[in-house]
Amino acid sequence: MSAEVNGVIHDIGYQRYAGARLGRPYAVRSLYSSSLRAAFGLGRGAKAKIFPWIVVGILTLVAVVTVAIFTQSPGMSMPYSEYPQEMSVLLVLFAAVVGPELVSRDLRSGVLSLYFSRPITRADYPLAKLAALTSAMWLILAGPELLMFLGAAFEVDTFSDVWPELGRFGKALLGCGVYALTFSALALLVASLAGRRAVAAAMVVAAFLITTPVLGVLVAIGEAEGGALEQLAGLVSPITLAAGTSGWAFGDDTDIGPYGPVYALTTLGLVVVCVALLLARYRKVAR
Repeated sequence: MSAEVNGVIHDIGYQRYAGARLGRPYAVRSLYSSSLRAAFGLGRGAKAKIFPWIVVGILTLVAVVTVAIFTQSPGMSMPYSEYPQEMSVLLVLFAAVVGPELVSRDLRSGVLSLYFSRPITRADYPLAKLAALTSAMWLILAGPELLMFLGAAFEVDTFSDVWPELGRFGKALLGCGVYALTFSALALLVASLAGRRAVAAAMVVAAFLITTPVLGVLVAIGEAEGGALEQLAGLVSPITLAAGTSGWAFGDDTDIGPYGPVYALTTLGLVVVCVALLLARYRKVAR
């Protein structure tokens, strides 16, 4: 004897998505904007905002003090090109904290497979993160530079004197881009190697500072023996490498002699290598 089976289909309200599918470009832009906001702790708790905004506050305070000194010192040139180098320690710390915040959290929580399911590719993810970190570092430098420009612009005697100052300010913004891209590429590559943010931050600081003793030795030898060694010593450190390239390409003065093109090519090579290794890293992760 067979039992009669009755099936019932219940309509519980599920519907297919009928809206616009924004696709890969929108997803990449969203990842970039959310990462840029995360760099400053926006949209997160108060704890996430403390460090980035302390850095912003210190950089702004230094710019305000610089403007105050400028207004009291006739004939003084606003140190646009020197400002990023003087603030390089803060830039390294910012990169060491924000870089792991952007990539290490995703590595540790294991959500990369969700990112890569669709429509973001394995190249889109690291490039969007790199663009966000570079933008964040450029912004924390460009803001104080803008304050210094406004302070200088209000102190000139005639309106025509503003244009040369504007030209120096524009070159300084391009120089800030060199610092931002160089520091971000190296910091993000190192941070992508560790899932723990504290470990990644320590690794980033080490990557920037480990060559400092070597730089000091080379400079000392160069000063004692003369020649080109002192001018080429800056090639061993990412900090002095960015400073030399920025100073040669966009600054008013540099102490690297005729080796500006060498610094520029080395900086370009460092960025290209870091980006290539970063892309290779995310081709293998979360498979």
